[in-house]
Amino acid sequence: MAKTSSIEKNKRRRKLTKKFASRRAKLKAIVQDKNLPVEERFAATLKLAELPRNSSATRIRNRCELTGRPRAFYRKHKLSRIALRELGSKGMIPGLVKSSW
Repeated sequence: MAKTSSIEKNKRRRKLTKKFASRRAKLKAIVQDKNLPVEERFAATLKLAELPRNSSATRIRNRCELTGRPRAFYRKHKLSRIALRELGSKGMIPGLVKSSW
């Protein structure tokens, strides 16, 4: 099980990302538009830098829904490999059969 603080920190990041998504998208569009004057694009870059760092989507870490484990994460199931194997063995995931020979 991951530290509770790490899991909560990631939840806060998800919330901030959602809150600032539209603002970040507008500023990024201005920055990437080559038809606008350089001064305007630079001003948009500065405003983008003033936003909270944790509002960037790249700072979110994929974590297992059950354990909070940050590595060996399967996006399709939102589980780590360990949790996926345990649930698969118990027959809790539809369509997943643990092979054995």
